Amino acid sequence: MYSEQKNSFIPDSALSVAGLTDYIQSLLEEDSVLRQVWITGEVSSANNHRAGLFFTLKDTDSTTSIKCVTWRSVIPKLAQMPAVGEQLIILGSIRLYPARGEYQLTVWQAIPAGVGLQALRFQQLKNRLTAEGLFDEERKQPLPNHPQTIAVVTSPTAAAWGDIKKTLKSRYPGLQVLFSAATVQGEQAPTSIAKAIQRVENDGRAEVLILGRGGGAVEELACFNDERVVRAIADCSIPIITGIGHQRDESLADLAADVRVHTPTAAAEIVVPSLDDLYSQHCDRIAALSEVVNYSVEASQNKIQTLRNRLQRYQLDKQVEQEKIALTWKREKLVQAMNSKSQQAKQKLELLREKLITLNPRAVLQRGYAVVRQENGSIARDAAELEVGEELLIQFGKGAAKVKVVETVSSEQ
Repeated sequence: MYSEQKNSFIPDSALSVAGLTDYIQSLLEEDSVLRQVWITGEVSSANNHRAGLFFTLKDTDSTTSIKCVTWRSVIPKLAQMPAVGEQLIILGSIRLYPARGEYQLTVWQAIPAGVGLQALRFQQLKNRLTAEGLFDEERKQPLPNHPQTIAVVTSPTAAAWGDIKKTLKSRYPGLQVLFSAATVQGEQAPTSIAKAIQRVENDGRAEVLILGRGGGAVEELACFNDERVVRAIADCSIPIITGIGHQRDESLADLAADVRVHTPTAAAEIVVPSLDDLYSQHCDRIAALSEVVNYSVEASQNKIQTLRNRLQRYQLDKQVEQEKIALTWKREKLVQAMNSKSQQAKQKLELLREKLITLNPRAVLQRGYAVVRQENGSIARDAAELEVGEELLIQFGKGAAKVKVVETVSSEQ
C-alpha cells in the first residue's frame, strides 16, 4: 500500500539530472545579458594553471563570490593581471560545466577598479570602435618618403609646437609647415582638435599631419580618447602621425593614427628624413656606383685584352696580308683581261666600220654611180617599169637632177 502511494507522487514529466543541467545551461549561456557582462569585485584567490588562470572574485560588501577563468591565449590581452587582493572590473560571459553542475565566468578582460567608471567607458568605447574597424591595420596609410608640406595640429602655446619646429628645421630646412591651432586639454579640446584636423583636410596642401602634445596627467590627456577625435583621425585622407605625451599607455587616437610615437619630437623625426643622412646616403651611392663603373671598365679591358691575345694566336694579320696580295694579283689579272677584251672589241669595231663604209651607198655614188628614183620615191631598177614622159630624180654623189623619160631601151635589145 505504501509503495503504491509513494509512486503516485512521482510526475510523468520528471527531469533527469542531465536534462535539468542542460536546461539551466541554456538559460545561462543564451541570456543576452550574461553573454557579455561587466562585474566588479576583489580577487580572493588565484591559481595559475597551464591551461589558464583560475581565480575567485568576491563581492567587496558581502561574502558572495564567483569562480572565474582566463584561458592562456587571453592572458596577454588583459589590461590588469588578476592577483589576490586586487580590485578589478571584469568583462566576461557565464559558462556552465555539466560534469560538476557549476557555473563560472569566462574572463576576456580585466582592468583596475581604481580607474573606475572612466576605465569602463574607455574599454566599452574601444571595443565598439574596434568592432567598426577604425583601428584595423588595413586602414593605415604609409607616410610619404620626402614630404614638402607638413601640417601640425597642437596648441600654439605648448612646448610641443616649439619642439616640432626645431626638429623639422634642423632635419629638413626649407620644409613648408602648416600650423592648425587646437586646444589640447579640457572640455573644448575634442571639438577643437577635430576642427583643426578638418581645416588641414580642407586646405589640401599637406602631405602628412602631426598631431602632438607634451606629457601630462591622465585627466589632461583624456581628449585623445574622445570618440570625436578618433573619428576625425580615422576619416582624414591625409596620413596622420601622433606624438602624444611621454612613455605611457596608448590612447585611442594613437590606435586610429597611421603611425604613432611617444613624443612630438619623435613624430617630427620620423615624418621627414635628415638631410645629413640623405647626403651621407647619396655619397654612399656615388661610391658604390663608381665602384661598379670601375669594375665594369676593368672587366671590359680584360675582355678586350683576351680577344687581342686570341687574335694574335690566330695570326690574322698574316692572313689579311696574304689576302691583300691575292686580291692585288686578281685585280691585275682582271685589268689585263679587261684591256685584252677592250682591244679585241676595238679591232672588231674597226672592221665593222670599214665594212659599213664599203657598204655605204654614198660611197658607191662617189665612184660615179647614180640612183634613179621614180616620182613616188621608189628606186627604179628596171627600164621596162618606166613610162615615156615620166619624170625621174637622179641622185649623184654630189647633188641631184630631174629628167624626163623620152625613150626606154630594153636590155634584150
